Amino acid sequence: MKVIKDSVHDHIHVDGVARDLLDTPALQRLRRIKQLGTVSFVYPSANHTRFEHSLGVYHLACQAIEHLEVEGKRAKRVKAAAMLHDVGHGPFSHNLESLTYRRTGRYHDDVHDLLADGEVGEVLRDHDLEPDTVADLVAGEGRFGQLVSGELDVDRMDYLVRDAHHTGVPYGTIDPGRLLRELAFVDGELVLEEGNVQTAESLLVARALMNPTVYSHSVARISKAMLRRAAERLLDADDDVDATTLQRMDDADLLVALRSCEATADLSRRLDQRDLFKRAVWAEIDAVPGGVIEADHEKIREFEREIADSAGVDDEAVILDVPSRPSMTESSSRVMVSGEIRRLEQQSPLVEALRAAQYSQWRLGVYTPAELRDRVGQAAVEVLGLDIDGALVSEVRNGDGLETTLDQFVD
Repeated sequence: MKVIKDSVHDHIHVDGVARDLLDTPALQRLRRIKQLGTVSFVYPSANHTRFEHSLGVYHLACQAIEHLEVEGKRAKRVKAAAMLHDVGHGPFSHNLESLTYRRTGRYHDDVHDLLADGEVGEVLRDHDLEPDTVADLVAGEGRFGQLVSGELDVDRMDYLVRDAHHTGVPYGTIDPGRLLRELAFVDGELVLEEGNVQTAESLLVARALMNPTVYSHSVARISKAMLRRAAERLLDADDDVDATTLQRMDDADLLVALRSCEATADLSRRLDQRDLFKRAVWAEIDAVPGGVIEADHEKIREFEREIADSAGVDDEAVILDVPSRPSMTESSSRVMVSGEIRRLEQQSPLVEALRAAQYSQWRLGVYTPAELRDRVGQAAVEVLGLDIDGALVSEVRNGDGLETTLDQFVD
């Protein structure tokens, strides 16, 4: 057995298949991938990694299966899946996943090949575990896959607490111990037992508060969009780097590749020096036509070229950032109420309020170098058909100080 001191869960005991997986190259690679990608541009202490998160998920999974009295081979599978659940992540975590998915058709939880081959596959087979079965659990399939990837999964329980701890914000505070103690399987579904509506709400509220403050902070979104643009240029310019190669890089590999490629040198320098693009438009969802919100990648690139042409600037000086429509998967968490299974959204009056808040927080962003904001902003309003009357110059907090930006257009 190995005992590891963790900043969130104190001491984590690792044994069995998890201990043997710990030092495989696939797991050790996660030491070199930041959990929160570009969020460290906002919160300098947000440098924790996918490796420590994987340890935390494993730790909570062990507590969950002990409470649920899962034993034997099933328990070993869940422990292995918890430890391995992030090995499919590319550099900077989720930041580049949409790009690599368009070119490979694979998301980070599609890990069948990664678990079947190399040292990970050998370790699993040595412990009489089928790599495909463990990979299915990582993808959230089956009864016990809900523990690893679902509305009440141990992944979410760890990252909310861990991300809040390392950013220093007070919003991700939940009680994982209570959540785990109240888990039960009812008719094959993972639920929270009777009297735990508020326990389920705690997950919902924590995620709803962390999203605008951390995960979708404007500076994190700008830097993520710049990194994604740089990676796309790299794939187009460097014959030695394809999307599959990119997926298996770590953060340092990608940064070196970006610095070494002429087509990405300027964006790489900007990211290295935190010389980020600024917001030319920051528009609420009601101001944005549905055709823009639903636009695919190629249509968004077309909009960017039209905005650049209208503003008289280089195509690469405009980045259009259109988030998906607001969603709240945690609202479908299942709780026992009066002896029957109900979805949280059916039971909690908080759900609608938080959905409204999420809707009001949604923003479309158009980013460009500071000196081009006025021209690009006015062009974007016209090209995108935004329902906007004028521009507001205001002071906004940028995570590291106060700066004046043309940050949004308002009615």
